[in-house]
Amino acid sequence: MGSSNANTESPGSRLKIFRRLKFLVWFQERLRPTDLQVTLIWAGVIGFCGGVSSIAFRVATSIVHGILTGSPEPGLVESFSQMPRALRLVVPAIGGLLAGVILQFGMLLRGHVTTTDYMEAVVLGDGKIAARRTLLKCLSSLFTIASGGSIGREGPLVQLSALAASFAGRLRKWSTPRLRLLVGCGAAAGIASAYNAPIAGALFVAEIVLGSVAMEIFGPLVFSSVIATLTVRAFLGADPLYAIPAFQLNHSWEIVPYLLLGVGAGLLAPWFIRLLRLSEEWAGQIAAPVYVKMCVGGLIVGALAMFYPQVCGNGYSAVSGILRGEWVWQTIAVILVFKILATTATFGSGAVGGVFTPTLFIGASLGFLFGNGAQHVLGHLQINPSAFALVGMGAFLAAATHAPIMAIIMIFEITLDYQIILPLMLACVAGYYTSVSIERRSIYAEPLKRKGAGDYRKQLAELHVRDIMKPEPLTISPTAGFSEIGEKFIATRFNYLYVADHGRFVGAVSLHDVKNYLNTPELAKVVIARDILHDSIPAVRPDASLTEALERFRQHDGERLPVVSDLATKRLIGTIAKTDVILALAGSTTRSATMVDSDS
Repeated sequence: MGSSNANTESPGSRLKIFRRLKFLVWFQERLRPTDLQVTLIWAGVIGFCGGVSSIAFRVATSIVHGILTGSPEPGLVESFSQMPRALRLVVPAIGGLLAGVILQFGMLLRGHVTTTDYMEAVVLGDGKIAARRTLLKCLSSLFTIASGGSIGREGPLVQLSALAASFAGRLRKWSTPRLRLLVGCGAAAGIASAYNAPIAGALFVAEIVLGSVAMEIFGPLVFSSVIATLTVRAFLGADPLYAIPAFQLNHSWEIVPYLLLGVGAGLLAPWFIRLLRLSEEWAGQIAAPVYVKMCVGGLIVGALAMFYPQVCGNGYSAVSGILRGEWVWQTIAVILVFKILATTATFGSGAVGGVFTPTLFIGASLGFLFGNGAQHVLGHLQINPSAFALVGMGAFLAAATHAPIMAIIMIFEITLDYQIILPLMLACVAGYYTSVSIERRSIYAEPLKRKGAGDYRKQLAELHVRDIMKPEPLTISPTAGFSEIGEKFIATRFNYLYVADHGRFVGAVSLHDVKNYLNTPELAKVVIARDILHDSIPAVRPDASLTEALERFRQHDGERLPVVSDLATKRLIGTIAKTDVILALAGSTTRSATMVDSDS
């Protein structure tokens, strides 16, 4: 590794190295992306994968739905409305049975029971997601949704996108903080592709899952959401999820009943959260195979669908009808009760899917009923119950998820109606504050707690350098010649190359300093690493906190720092990246209103 190696090389080989080094220096100075920029690029790739998987899942759902029902209608409510009553009873039960058999098969393969909530696809401590389990869950969810189960499709869409993100991150051997961020990008892409709502998709993951809106985290989430939305729009169009008539705030005094609606949503949302939790706990106490439970859950949905097929599916058709004012309040009240029962039965049975869209349905129904009541009480004034339904969707969503910003943006994006934004903002905030005063845990808190989200955030806050460092960095000896230095720079693509003397860290060679010798090959022949190294590069110990490591980065313009066993012997044992430190520190932020204390 000494300087003699440089003198024995052929002129042609040395010239080739010089040319590649010149290009590398030019690329580094002008075009070379930073670690965060590379993360942004991969977030876009994950967004595209999320959009494609969303389209594929929708097509597969339509095909399976046609096979199970024999109906050419693409919508669940429309097809169930045309079916005989007996078939309405049987189809959800068959779908639940098939979905349960798939889950049971997955449990046998894994050897133990796993939770089937879709937040598992995002909140995994190390960011690694088992492909077999995820694909089986998505297949099970496909049969539940296609057969009319009262659950949302956003669950499997998040799982598929998160799986693609985890697979990509593991191929590149990314660190745990960066891999978790990439999985979060997959989740954001899944939500955005499900609702055609890129901002809400990014905010959903930032507010509810990762608990941080730091730009190092929020930027990649936004990028992934936008790419996923553009991908879906290229195939399905750019229309909003709900096509509704224009709503407006007729008088300033109307803000008062909207405020009361927000308070009412905040009072009722905790009971809906507790009902879902109780149904899951009650079903868990029943000693029966999962396919039996899911078949019974489907049978309950089918029995309700015999009278009101609007309980089937995620509630999209029903919400559209409510927003357009197609039903009387008595019908909506009955469908609301039936929908809550259907969602509880489907969720409690262990079906894989999301409760996001059913939550929107409940909020729309409550808002319409409240608006209808206000219309009768204040009959001499003009009130539109459908406008209250729109605001009720956001208020109940904010109260249930404890994410008011996400709820406001979500309702705006799925309707593209700005006229109702003022009462929507007020109602969402009122619903949030009312709900958290009654129930500190959101609708996602229990699944997050069960998967160890609270514990993992606590671990993130207590991380040390050794927990996220990369061991065995590439080094050169102090006597390494210029050609060897150039070869190592070409191989690593880093800005600094560490110099170690028998394992002891003595400094680093900068790629920028190499530039000075590229135009003087004669001088480069006699240059060795010791001549151009920087001995003032800060180093960190493995037991140092991430906060201390970040402080060391303030003294250094590089993206990595050497990790030494101790400051006396300076034995080089690894490196730590600035991006990993920032992501780990940002991810340790916890919102007490949404997350559950690990000790509770």
